[in-house]
Amino acid sequence: MFKVSPLRKRQFLGGIIGLVLGISIFYFFTRKSSETYISLGPMNAGHEDLSCFTCHADAKGNLWQQLQSNISHAVGARKDGVDFGTQDVTLNNCLGCHDRPNDRHPNYRFSEPRFKEAVKKIDARTCITCHSEHHSERVTVASIDYCMNCHQKLEVENDPLDIDHKTLIANEEWFTCIQCHDFHGNHTYKVPTKLKDTIPMKTIQDYFKGSEDPYGTNKKYIGLSQDEWLKSLEK
Repeated sequence: MFKVSPLRKRQFLGGIIGLVLGISIFYFFTRKSSETYISLGPMNAGHEDLSCFTCHADAKGNLWQQLQSNISHAVGARKDGVDFGTQDVTLNNCLGCHDRPNDRHPNYRFSEPRFKEAVKKIDARTCITCHSEHHSERVTVASIDYCMNCHQKLEVENDPLDIDHKTLIANEEWFTCIQCHDFHGNHTYKVPTKLKDTIPMKTIQDYFKGSEDPYGTNKKYIGLSQDEWLKSLEK
């Protein structure tokens, strides 16, 4: 009678346990209710109700095909690798909900040759330069003096501000720009003519971290909800 060695039994049992655990873990982490456990951090202000798949779509092909392609790429048998698990998040993910024709600073503008030097300092061609996700904030750029990169030679005809823009630029008071103007120009509100009436810097900083909007609630455009975004894909 053929006798199975104890080692072979342990290997077989270990394989079965590993397979069951692997399937269980895969099933758990692909459930919608498990998104909290696998997220890199809390969603940014305004994105709290979005599901992971809104930005992280499944990569093309099955996991085995993705693995084979990336191994081939690693050993030089394939020119490019492929996304593994989920597709990389790109600018198009953001524009799917937030693209609008009246943006004061549309991202494509910064691909113009005149902004070649500016984008070396702050790359405004991509949203995540200022809006890095999973930080529970609205704006995550390190410093809010970014206007200096493009507006060093700004001249305002019939300047209405009590301390004119030329003086503010000469004094390098770039943080005052955002106290009057929202970057994308999406708010409809009356810009103050006296510097003392501008939005306090602390209020701006709190807004960037997710607090109430100091520019007001009258907006020219509202980003799509997840349901609206899904419907737009059906068109």
